[in-house]
Amino acid sequence: MAHDVAVVGGGHNGLICAAYLARAGLDVVVLEARETVGGCASTVDALGARVNVCNCDHLSIRSTPILDELDLAAHGLRYLDADPAQLSLLWEGGRPWFQFRELERTFDALRLAHPGEVEGYRRYVRHAVPVARLVLELALGLPTRRRIAALAGRSPAAAARLARWSRASAFGVLRAYFREESLIAPAGVVGPAVWGVSPDLPGTGLGALGYALRHLVPVGRPAGGSGALPDAVAGAFAAAGGTLRTGAAVRAIRAEWALVRGVTLASGEEVDARAVVVACDPRTALLDWLAGPPEAARRLVERWRGTPAGEGYQSKVDAVVAEPPRFEGVAEDAARLGVPEPAVPTAIVAPPSTAFAAAWHGLRSGRVPPRPPAMVNTPSALDPAMRAGADHVLSLEALYTPYALAGGWEGSGEPKRWLDALAGLARPGFAEGIRRFRAVTPPAFEASFAMERGFASAFGQSPVSVLAGRDPELTRYETPLRGLFLTGQATFPGASVWGASGRNAAAVVARRVSSSRTP
Repeated sequence: MAHDVAVVGGGHNGLICAAYLARAGLDVVVLEARETVGGCASTVDALGARVNVCNCDHLSIRSTPILDELDLAAHGLRYLDADPAQLSLLWEGGRPWFQFRELERTFDALRLAHPGEVEGYRRYVRHAVPVARLVLELALGLPTRRRIAALAGRSPAAAARLARWSRASAFGVLRAYFREESLIAPAGVVGPAVWGVSPDLPGTGLGALGYALRHLVPVGRPAGGSGALPDAVAGAFAAAGGTLRTGAAVRAIRAEWALVRGVTLASGEEVDARAVVVACDPRTALLDWLAGPPEAARRLVERWRGTPAGEGYQSKVDAVVAEPPRFEGVAEDAARLGVPEPAVPTAIVAPPSTAFAAAWHGLRSGRVPPRPPAMVNTPSALDPAMRAGADHVLSLEALYTPYALAGGWEGSGEPKRWLDALAGLARPGFAEGIRRFRAVTPPAFEASFAMERGFASAFGQSPVSVLAGRDPELTRYETPLRGLFLTGQATFPGASVWGASGRNAAAVVARRVSSSRTP
């Protein structure tokens, strides 16, 4: 008997899509190549501790109804709020500053660190928060012309600004409000740099919304690590009657004429399904698994074949340390602002904004920037369950790191250099307290998470492209091959732990599969 739906990939979007479909009464199987679910949102054992595969801050998903609709609290999910929401500093000096969810506390922090930027920040918030609110609303459904027009009609000023900013560069937008690098450069890290592009590029303007989003949605971390989220979704999926199969790598998508029939696993087993939802890299699915595509999908496959693959962009260092890094100039402001533990927020460590374009182009020639844009946090500072005995767990994500490093990653001193640079920003004693560390570079991400050349495809189309319906498989989740759907961070609305793509795709799949069932 065929399943109604086979979801390929047990990352958070695939699991969310599967859970909604199972709750709708469909027979759903999730096929995950690894032995555990969660993908890059998971928490794993390493260094004698529990470490998050990627950054542990969850923001976007907390703007959605997913947590309540799937009743994830009943499956063990509990969030710890991180406030301050962010600490911003520069590799080359300049006073660090805290951002809080509460506006007045953020103004207080700026008055201490960058008093000349308070009015610019006030003006930024007045303009950016309505745009960010509109973006979050747009993400909760299919981006059809009718729906976009309806939402824009409710907030025409925000819609007009969204259209203008979507054509601009992120740094261009930010420089209209701020003068100091301490506010401009860190915002580029949490926006376009995380997407794998340069904030100088036209079309990245919505990446300037990072500060605004943190005033709308609380930054949180699942108790016990980021992986508590996909684990809870897997629990909700199982409770709804879904079937989860780990260690089930897919080798091919089976199709006859213009209709999907299921998938073939690496073991040779055939899994029959009326619909297949690809919740992993669509390049792999369309170019490798859909060998000899039916005529209906040929044009789609050729378009993807003509699109170059990505090239690295992110590496991660996990370390067990005696104490979190204590950055110079932070303790005094923390005491004045009533912050009990300044190591709770993620620290965004940025080079000058003028260095981002060269750093991004350096990917192609195998170079790591002298001071890469970085996100640093100590999950155990907020969550004692993440501690390694008496020690803390540190995470450092370095961006714009290439897949093919000149000279090779093996034996390279690069990851240790980033830790040394971080120690240079911290008070004395941090370097001596590093017990052990590991580096996960783009080749390791490729090997462990099937990310081609260590690159995670992230949806990055402008609202204009979305409105025009370009690449509909990424914005409407359907392909020309009947029964083949896409979800995941390569599809609308994009990267980070958001889940909206999985939720939106589930609505499309449920409608199509239910209508194709025979009485």
